[in-house]
Amino acid sequence: MNTKQKAGRYQRMHDQLKGLLKKPGNTLSKLATIVAVLHHKMDYFFWTGFYFLDNGELIAGPYQGPAACQLLAKDTGVCWASINEQKSMVVTNVHEFPGHIACDSRSNSEIVIPLRNTNDKIIGVLDVDSKDLASFDETDREGLEKILSLVQIKEINIKS
Repeated sequence: MNTKQKAGRYQRMHDQLKGLLKKPGNTLSKLATIVAVLHHKMDYFFWTGFYFLDNGELIAGPYQGPAACQLLAKDTGVCWASINEQKSMVVTNVHEFPGHIACDSRSNSEIVIPLRNTNDKIIGVLDVDSKDLASFDETDREGLEKILSLVQIKEINIKS
């Protein structure tokens, strides 16, 4: 898929999600809806989901794809790098990323977008993996950031 086609698909998903997210539902159901739409509309998305910060730990939230790592080791991997650097991360080859966490050895590239609350504090990340190398680019980053801007989150209540 070329850049123009990809940008168009992100715009269509944005428009679809804008309508879906207006409907009643709690934060987790809205985030699960985002994951479902993304995972099933982008054929190169192998694993799509959220990780949430909870008492200094990064734990799995709604996702689609193979079984996830339930807890990501502190300050390792792309998700923690995104949080620590306070920015989106596009990794063309995860095997070359220092401290990469291999939840599934079939993943080869990854994009991580910080999830912010209404006070602009990072409360988690959207993490997407692909089986292919170099699947993600700036078009993906821009499209996913725009989609995440649709949700206004005050806080996420995670109970054990």
